[in-house]
Amino acid sequence: MTAFSFVNKKITPEQIFMTSVLVVNGGNYLYNLILGRMLGPAAFADAALLITLLLVLSFVGMTFQLVTTKFNILFSGNQWKAFENYMHKYAIIFGVAIGALLFLFANNLQQLFNTESVTMFRVFAVGIPLYFIMSIKRGKYQGKQNYTNLSVTYQSEMWSRLLVTLALLLLVPMNSAFLVAVGIVISFVFGLMPIKFKKISFAASNILTVENKKKVTTFILLTAGYELTQIIINNSDVLLVKHYFNSLDAGLYASLALIGRVVYFVAWMFVMLLLPAVIEKRKEGKRTAPILFKYVGYISLLSVTIVAGCYLFPETIISLMFGDAYLEMSSLLWQYALATSLFAISNIFAYYFLSLDYYVPVILSGILGLSQIGLIVFFHSSLAMVVQLQIIVMLALLFAQLLYFSSKRNI
Repeated sequence: MTAFSFVNKKITPEQIFMTSVLVVNGGNYLYNLILGRMLGPAAFADAALLITLLLVLSFVGMTFQLVTTKFNILFSGNQWKAFENYMHKYAIIFGVAIGALLFLFANNLQQLFNTESVTMFRVFAVGIPLYFIMSIKRGKYQGKQNYTNLSVTYQSEMWSRLLVTLALLLLVPMNSAFLVAVGIVISFVFGLMPIKFKKISFAASNILTVENKKKVTTFILLTAGYELTQIIINNSDVLLVKHYFNSLDAGLYASLALIGRVVYFVAWMFVMLLLPAVIEKRKEGKRTAPILFKYVGYISLLSVTIVAGCYLFPETIISLMFGDAYLEMSSLLWQYALATSLFAISNIFAYYFLSLDYYVPVILSGILGLSQIGLIVFFHSSLAMVVQLQIIVMLALLFAQLLYFSSKRNI
């Protein structure tokens, strides 16, 4: 009992969550590595497209999660109940609408991205409403800083996706991309754990006040705008490469992106901790900038370490993670990691300002995100050019965020 009490005192919920995020990221990488090795570069291109769609979905879901996180802290009593019902209602409506569009335009998506399977898009579409409900659940845990249950939802989603997808690929003789889509949707169900069924009323007796509804609507629009820029910056390169290059090159690039994004995925751990801490400090009337400095320092140190590793040992990293078939990408690994690191650091600034209701960083990210798409559309003669254009755009984005922060030094 003494040892157990010692562990309880020494290990904080935040440390449990940070450890959990590292495990989840490791599991997600293992998932990608298994797919890359089992399927080979060409077939992996379709699976990687689904993984990219999952990332896109996670950014949309993050709007529901961050909005729920913020107002879980700010609202209480009947206003919290009204808000919770409001979010669930629109999560279902929005989820069904997006899922229906994806289902209806599956044939068009198959032609656009040159995939073998059309049903993979339709299966994926079915799971979208579940993902948004799961995002609200995570937002409640994040707002309450209940990092233990928040860890459970991420762990259950990751492990179920890994194990179910692997079992399907080994045991079911069907199109691999279709099976990957099935595994993703099943993981959304497990991501709802710990499950607590709650009645959702579309005609609730509790309603938000006019002032609170305005606050919620403004923050939803602000957050949705920023998450849209996240989708553009983080996924447009993979989607455009899938469109402009052949399946082999697209698969090789997908492996590069998955390895190079490790900084960004780990940085999410700090975003999760930063948001509720900043909102709480502001509510108490205290300065919030020291929290920002702490997490920027952590991510900067992590970024330098990872970029250096990718520069010094690119062939070893790619060979260990995806195999010798992907070694063609080794010279670009550190460059992609650098682009992602710059984005991860600027992202911390953006989410910091977002939690304080400043909208300029959203505009900055949107402008730079669109410029990234435009540059790749016009200049894509090689995969190296695609990566180097991103470094230029991310340098500009980080510089813009730093300039904006320098104008708000007293917050």
